[in-house]
Formats: sequence, structure tokens, C-alpha cells
Amino acid sequence: MKLATLKDRTRDGTLVVVSRDLTRYVSARPIANTMQAALDDWEHIAPRLEALAEELEHGAVPSLRFHEHDAHSPLPRAYQWADGSAYVNHVELVRKARGAELPASFWTEPLMYQGCSDGFLAPRDPIVCPSEDFGIDLEGELAVITGDVPMGATREEAASSIRLIMLVNDVSLRNLIPAELAKGFGFLQSKPASSFSPVAVTPDGLGSAWDGAKVSLPLKVTLNGKPFGKVEAGQDMIFDFPTLIAHVAKTRSLAAGSIVGSGTISNKGSDGGPGKPIAQGGVGYACLAEQRTVETILTGAPVTPYLRFGDTVRIEMGDRQGHSIFGAIEQTVTSLSSTA
Repeated sequence: MKLATLKDRTRDGTLVVVSRDLTRYVSARPIANTMQAALDDWEHIAPRLEALAEELEHGAVPSLRFHEHDAHSPLPRAYQWADGSAYVNHVELVRKARGAELPASFWTEPLMYQGCSDGFLAPRDPIVCPSEDFGIDLEGELAVITGDVPMGATREEAASSIRLIMLVNDVSLRNLIPAELAKGFGFLQSKPASSFSPVAVTPDGLGSAWDGAKVSLPLKVTLNGKPFGKVEAGQDMIFDFPTLIAHVAKTRSLAAGSIVGSGTISNKGSDGGPGKPIAQGGVGYACLAEQRTVETILTGAPVTPYLRFGDTVRIEMGDRQGHSIFGAIEQTVTSLSSTA
């Protein structure tokens, strides 16, 4: 089943059921007005949404054309957004760029941060930033939306709490990160609003690509229309989603509608070393910081710039036949002064 939230005059939008091919939708309003309302009573509402989805597929209900640019992030705001470090290769490379050692514990316990969740960007909204000097970067990820998760949840309980899966662009301001982390208290200004894919998908909607813990499909990233990354989400994922959720729940319960991210998808090279750009036969990257780090390792200095005003990034994932699953995140970087 595929669900989306269409923009309207309210903060939380209107919940709709979307066809498998992303071409049509039907309003879910008779069942649940918003995505959060559906998640709050998932056991009762999900079967009704599934039935509506089947009617939509068979043309048994009137439907309208689905346009991705009309969609908000599936949850326009959430009670909690916690992003993880499932791909330790990414963390290792980014820390190397800052001259920071990677503690051994990073391979045995996830690193996580809590991001701003009071308002997400829509998947086609611009990335607005006050200055290019902040080091604007994209981060292509996957995320899950959970139901209620009890404190101290087991890995099995965490796995059973996964309701929906979606894509993420976790925007980072790289040049602000070192000074913030040096204070010993984590990200704040360096992590502005994230955006999520137009559509969120139930685990069964991914078929064999979902094994109950991770998604085994490539994530495609393009920058200004040129291929930048085709990273495999199922490879090099040290901590899967049940592990990440259980980590968050160690000392707190999670409310239905909590979002847990994988962190930037990152693959090692075929030789076990840093990955290579697509132009050099590699799978590329899901963020600019990794390419810059590899350039530094090889040549002594980064060559690729961070995002500049006017740059456009696109993040998408297709099934084995190449059909888009979640729709695309496509955003242009814009100056704050130009929106005033």
C-alpha cells in the first residue's frame, strides 16, 4: 500500500491512497483525515486503507491524477525524528575529513541524533539557506515510520512496529558542524529541515526487496541532471532498522508517527576501500561530503564544491524493473534573501 499527504490549507495536509504505479489517488478522508490519524489507530484503520487501495487498483472507486509536486512529506511534521548511522562507512569517511578518529564503539552501537521535526520540507520544496558558506550538502537515506514502541523494546518488538518506509534528504550544513560538535552537545544549526519522498510505502509493498529489517535496492542520486550516486541500500548497512529503533527505545518510548532514519547510504569500494565516483566505475555517493573526503585522501584536497544556489538534487529509488517506488525528492537550493 502507498500513502501520501497532499498539501492543503492546514499544516498536516490530507491523507490519500496512491496507486502502485503512482499515477492515481483517492482521498482517505472517510477513513482518516491525516497520516498521523491513521498511525494513531493503525490496527483498525490500516485494513480499511488496504481495502481502499485494492479498490483503487481495480478502478472500483473514482480517482484523480496524482502529481508528486502536490505532495507534502508523508508526515508534514512528526512527534519525533531520530536519524541513525547505519552505514558506518559514511561516518568513518566524514570524520576522517574533519581529522577525527572513529571510536571502536561506532561499529557495535549506532550513533544517532534527534533532528527538528516540527516541520519538514515537501519533496519538491526548495532548500532555502542563508549562505553558501555554510557548506550545503544533501544526504540520501531511507527512513521508517513507527507505531507505538515501548521503552526497552526488543529487536523483535521494534521490527513489528514498522508501519511505513520512505526516502529522505537529510540536509546538512557541513561547515557549521565542526564548531557545534566541538561544544560536545550535538547538531542544531547544522541540521535544518529534512524532506521525505512524496509517497510512503508499507513493508509488504516492497515485496522481496524488504526482508523485515532493510531494503535491498539501489538509491539513485542526481545532481543538476547528472548521475552522482547509485548506492546499494542493502549493502554495508551495519545496523538495520529494528536495531536502530530498539536503540532509540532503550530509555524512552516512541509515539506512533515517530520517524527513524538510516543515515546516509554509503558503500565501500569493490576493493574494500573508499567508493569511487560513477564516472570512474564506482557506485558514487549519496552526499557530497563523501566525494570530497575521497578526493582529499587521493589528492590532498577536495575538488567538488558543496551545493550552491541554483543547484538541483534528485533522490529516487526504483524497483527491479526500474519503476519508481516512492516518487522523487527533487529540490533546488535557494538563497534565503531571494525568498524574502
